[in-house]
Amino acid sequence: MTETARAFWVAEPGRGEIRSAELPDPGRGDVRIATAASGISRGTESLVFQGRVPASERQRMRCPFQEGDFPAPVKYGYASVGVVDALGAEAPAELLGRRVFCLYPHQDRYVVPTSAVLPVPAAVPDRRAVLAANMETAVNAHWDAGLRIGDRVSVVGAGVVGALVAALAARIPGTTVEIVDIDPRRAALAEALGCRFALPDKAHGEADVVFHASGTEAGLVTALGLAGFEAWVVEVSWYGDKPVAMPLGEAFHARRLCLVSSQVGSVATARRARRSQRERLALALDLLADNVFDRLLTGESRFEALPDTMARLASAPDGALCEVVRY
Repeated sequence: MTETARAFWVAEPGRGEIRSAELPDPGRGDVRIATAASGISRGTESLVFQGRVPASERQRMRCPFQEGDFPAPVKYGYASVGVVDALGAEAPAELLGRRVFCLYPHQDRYVVPTSAVLPVPAAVPDRRAVLAANMETAVNAHWDAGLRIGDRVSVVGAGVVGALVAALAARIPGTTVEIVDIDPRRAALAEALGCRFALPDKAHGEADVVFHASGTEAGLVTALGLAGFEAWVVEVSWYGDKPVAMPLGEAFHARRLCLVSSQVGSVATARRARRSQRERLALALDLLADNVFDRLLTGESRFEALPDTMARLASAPDGALCEVVRY
C-alpha cells in the first residue's frame, strides 16, 4: 500500500490548505524524515502567502524542494527538523534515528537525498534548530559586511534575521551594537542579546556598519541616516514586488556611503572560494547552541492549523518573531 504524507500549500494568494501526497520509499542514497518541527520564516513566507513574488524573481526564489509555481498553488518553506526513520540503499547507517535539519517545506514526512540533510548538534533542541536557515542568512550578512574589532554597529529592524545579525555582531570584541526598531517591546530582546536598543528618533548614528533588516522603506531611510562617513549599509531585507524609494541625494554622496546587497542564495564573495553552502549551514546550526536564541521563538502552533496560522502572521503579526510548527 502506498504511504501518504501531508503538506501545507498556498492554494491561492491569501489562502492555504493541507494536502495529501504520495510518500515514496527511499531510493538509493535517500533518507526518509519524520518531521518534528518546522519554522515559519515570516518575512519571506508572508510575501509568498500573499502572492507577492515578482515575476522576474520567481525562478530565483524557488526553494530546494518547492512544488508548484508562484504565485500559487505552491508548496514553500525551508526550515524543517525531524528524525531519519528509514534509509535507502547506500545511505549511511549512522543516520538512522538521527535528528536532522533540511531546507524543506512544511510537510509531516518526506524523502530526500542524504546530501540534503545535516545532523542537528546535540546541544540544539528541535524548536531552536528551526532557526538554522535564518542564522545562515545572518552569517552570510556578516561575511558580506566584514566587521572589524571595535566597530560601531547599528541593526535596523529587530525581526528574526536582524536579531541574529545583532547577536553575532555583539560577540565581536570591542563592538558596540544598537538595535533600532519602532516596537519598544524589542528593548528586552536587545538587552538579552547584549545590545543597546533605540527607537528610530533616538538612535545614535555615526555607525561604521549598518545592517538593514526591517523590510520597510522607512527602515532603509533610517539605516542610511545612521551611517557614518564611508560606512557600509548592508541591505538584508527583501521587499518582494514592492518598489522602494531611498534618499540618494542630500548627504549620500558627500558621506561616500556604500550600499551593499546581501542575499543567502550565494555564499558571500569574501568566503565563496573557501566555504560551501553546506559548510555555512553547518556553522549556523553550531551557533544555535546558545539558549539565548530561544527568545526568538515567540509562538507555537500545530501543523494542522497552518492555514489559519499563516493567514494571521501575514496580516496581523503583532510583534511575532519565529513561529514554530509542531507535528
